[in-house]
Amino acid sequence: MATDNPGPQPTTAVPLVRRLHPVEDAAYVLGFERTTAWQEIRLGRLRTVRVGRRRLVPTEYIEEYVELLKQEARSAA
Repeated sequence: MATDNPGPQPTTAVPLVRRLHPVEDAAYVLGFERTTAWQEIRLGRLRTVRVGRRRLVPTEYIEEYVELLKQEARSAA
């Protein structure tokens, strides 16, 4: 007797979204050159994590940096 059940189905669909970005990609997302990104990292304004020898920017730190820029813009006005 054949069944119409095609087999196990995934319970939830989890979209694969990159959460760690190379510095060059983070700079692109933020709209400036990689040298500016490295300068902001050296100044401690854009935070990163290290994975092995690589320095990566978590998505949360990109958002945190944008909030910092917004706060600076509000205080300058």
